[in-house]
Amino acid sequence: MAVKIIKTTLVSPSRAPFDEEHILPLSHIDNDRNVRVNFRYVRAYVRTATTADPVHVISESLSQSLVHYYPFAGTLRLRPGDDRYELLCVKGQCAPVIHATVDRTLNSVNHLDDLSDPFLEQLVPDPPLEEVLLHPFVLQVTIFSCGGFSLGASIYHSMCDGLGSTLFFNTMAEFARGETHPSVQPVWDRASLLGPRNPPRVEVPFHEFLCLDKEYSPYSSRPSSDVVRECIDVKDESLERYKAQLCEESGSKNFTTFEALGAFIWRARVKASGVPDDEKVKFAYSINIRRLLKPALPLGYWGNGCVTLYVQLSAKDLVEQPVWKTAELIKKSKRNATDEYVRSYTDFQELHYKEGITAGKGVSGFTDWRHLGHSTVDFGWGGPVTVLPLSKHLLGSIELCFLLPYSSTNKGKKDGLRVLVSLLETALPEFRIEMDRFSNKEET
Repeated sequence: MAVKIIKTTLVSPSRAPFDEEHILPLSHIDNDRNVRVNFRYVRAYVRTATTADPVHVISESLSQSLVHYYPFAGTLRLRPGDDRYELLCVKGQCAPVIHATVDRTLNSVNHLDDLSDPFLEQLVPDPPLEEVLLHPFVLQVTIFSCGGFSLGASIYHSMCDGLGSTLFFNTMAEFARGETHPSVQPVWDRASLLGPRNPPRVEVPFHEFLCLDKEYSPYSSRPSSDVVRECIDVKDESLERYKAQLCEESGSKNFTTFEALGAFIWRARVKASGVPDDEKVKFAYSINIRRLLKPALPLGYWGNGCVTLYVQLSAKDLVEQPVWKTAELIKKSKRNATDEYVRSYTDFQELHYKEGITAGKGVSGFTDWRHLGHSTVDFGWGGPVTVLPLSKHLLGSIELCFLLPYSSTNKGKKDGLRVLVSLLETALPEFRIEMDRFSNKEET
């Protein structure tokens, strides 16, 4: 089942958004080396009877949106002397839109709800780095034989995070539905809103869990062919029973799904991977800082507005201690999400960027996609029925875990959630055994 590429169109802003060539600086968080990756995801749309062409509608709405979000048509380049990115904006720049077709119906591929299907990779652009810097934002519209379509996006993470990209796609959807102005005006102003203090000062002990190593690259530390994806269905009944057990054992009032399930999966993955007892392992997750900062970031701020929080243990302690203790550490780590943490992290980047800041080895990245607002992106045919991440690298980790909702078309699986886990192929058999224990409540 091959996707056929029809053509690639370079879409320009519908009117000139500026008069003179200029440079836009990025924030220190945009320039974090952990976000020097593409994040890729796909939305599936079931289209009702209409003569409107999705490729035309999306291209036109993109053209109108680029007037307000023209940096998405810009070019990233390294600043002389400090290895940070800046954005070059020149008149006439465009964003690519790939038009593709496939001779299958969305229903025949479960509305893209099968995360193990390698076909999904054909629906999202995956350009090499040199092309990414030239065009940090690329779309692919794939039309299925039923009339439905998928919208694949490849966005260089230094440009924005998931919430920032959703602001943009919501603007595109507003234009597609006939609006003439964005409901939320975009704000750039990254260097001043998230710049370092003068003088910089670091009040958080980042040296305890971050390393300074310019030569180490977390995303090239292991061949991607060694890592596989596993999708797990988690039923509400199993989850609630498990969370109740953790509360009883710990005496705690409650654990969130992210804390409880994250703790179990982290331990299961490390145990299955056979990590040496004395090796440090890290649970990494990002938290939205837009409202945490004092003052809060403007509503239209669309740059990277998250920082990474960590829980660190030895592999031995993680595997041997009760899971509720790990869940409690994750819960307590959220207390670090303060204005001072963000400001100190920015200042740490200012002071040590040239030395190379990394979380080191043994990082397991966790992201919750259940409440990111992806379903609001309605181009006139209703919101997407399925939204799936295809990123392989994130948070300094090649072993990612996404908590996901089911496709809205999957009537038989509205109960619970899905978990998409990346892990070493050699660890997969043991990991499946551990997850069976979760479902059957053999042990926690």
